[in-house]
Amino acid sequence: MKRLLFVFLCMSFGAVAQQKIYTSDRLIITSLSENTFVHTSFLQTDDFGKVACNGLIVRDGHEVAVFDTPTDDPSSQELIRWVQGDLKCKIVAIVPTHFHSDCLGGLAAFHVAGIPSMANEKTIELATQHQMTMPQKGFSGKSSLLVGGKEVQLRFFGEGHTRDNVVAYFPTEEVLFGGCLIKEVGATKGYLGDANVPAWPETVSKILKAYPKVKHVVPGHGATGDAKLLEYTRQLFLHP
Repeated sequence: MKRLLFVFLCMSFGAVAQQKIYTSDRLIITSLSENTFVHTSFLQTDDFGKVACNGLIVRDGHEVAVFDTPTDDPSSQELIRWVQGDLKCKIVAIVPTHFHSDCLGGLAAFHVAGIPSMANEKTIELATQHQMTMPQKGFSGKSSLLVGGKEVQLRFFGEGHTRDNVVAYFPTEEVLFGGCLIKEVGATKGYLGDANVPAWPETVSKILKAYPKVKHVVPGHGATGDAKLLEYTRQLFLHP
């Protein structure tokens, strides 16, 4: 009986930790850990059809930061309303992790709402070149931001999916947002039009070394997991 109760409790807490808590036609929000949430929106592409695109929400107290916008302004407006209305939190920053539209396609909606944005300086440069909405503040190499009283680390480890891809790490809950630099287990290589494929495995190796205790890894597309996603991605791009 005790064993059955233990299994039930583990299953219950596990279900609470990763559970869809908001769903609409264009936006899904899933709880990942106590203070992190995955937001998923959708992008219609020529090569891959309708693609689900992930971002991350990190909370401490009554403040949150968002990593990658939903794919367009209406989806981003919906996310902002959910954070303010359901979470009852203030968004202190939006951070696109690279310049593609699945990361900053809804950036204008955040700016209209008065939410400050920051990104790799290379992301700002590439967004400008591609005539996209530009993040407001740039950083080079690495940076951090405070959400409530907790730090989130931002870091460029090297090129891979793009020349500007950064990752975000929330040490308090050991959550890594890898964005499109990191693949879900079983994924193909995906879109490589702006990639540096030879550099990709070494970039991921640096992330593995930097965050040996990571518990949750969120890829840009597909299912979340643990550090196995990092090793899967590294191996995927080691082979032509």
